[in-house]
Amino acid sequence: MISLIRFLVGLIFICATFEAGNINAQSLSPSLSSGQVQEVEGIISNYLRENPEIIVEAIEALRSREKHNEDTRRKHNLLKARQKLLHDEGSPVGGNQNGDVTVVEFFDYRCGFCKKVFSFIPTLLKQDPNLRFVFKELPILSPESEMAARAALVVWKFQKKKYFPFHKALMESRGNLSELHILSIAEKQGINTTRIREKMHSIEVNKMLSRNHELARILEIRGTPVFVIGDKFIPGAIDLPSIKNIISEIRKGG
Repeated sequence: MISLIRFLVGLIFICATFEAGNINAQSLSPSLSSGQVQEVEGIISNYLRENPEIIVEAIEALRSREKHNEDTRRKHNLLKARQKLLHDEGSPVGGNQNGDVTVVEFFDYRCGFCKKVFSFIPTLLKQDPNLRFVFKELPILSPESEMAARAALVVWKFQKKKYFPFHKALMESRGNLSELHILSIAEKQGINTTRIREKMHSIEVNKMLSRNHELARILEIRGTPVFVIGDKFIPGAIDLPSIKNIISEIRKGG
């Protein structure tokens, strides 16, 4: 019975490939007649109808394997991209510039989950004076997202001390992020809005964003927010206790 099940599980994948049009049953065994092929397919079909859990098990095994492969690939890519992740001169840095642990966040100003997560970032930086925080502007949701990111990068380039207050104001803003609204927020923060207009579409800002998008591609980032802490990749929203625990593990060498 066990050998039969193993045989059938193997045939599931063969049939899946067959259905996709990559191979056909006759090419797998040219000696089989069309009637024999139909008989084999009928046996498989009946068995799977009577034992559907085999399909579920096969799918779960496939998903588990894909997840393992993705994690392995991402860890390798994290190692290769470490310098760009941590020390890209175009990426804003907050907290302790010489901190013993670095948190990297990929975010979008129009992302509701990013806004939710940001609610505890100032507290985290205040409670952990030895933490370094790298902000990776990754506008992927809308043209407004990109406009806000471009404005923020100009602020980082020319008025570094104004970046975090501006970032905070953008994250806490509600409603649209039109150019007029973005510039209004900047003006309230004492930021040179003329320079934003002049530089937000500059070659340098283009390159900053391109590097972030390329990193996102390499790390297979499909949404925001995403945190990278040491060799740990954390997609999606996270709460303050959880991120503090991860930082603690990194400090302990975990």
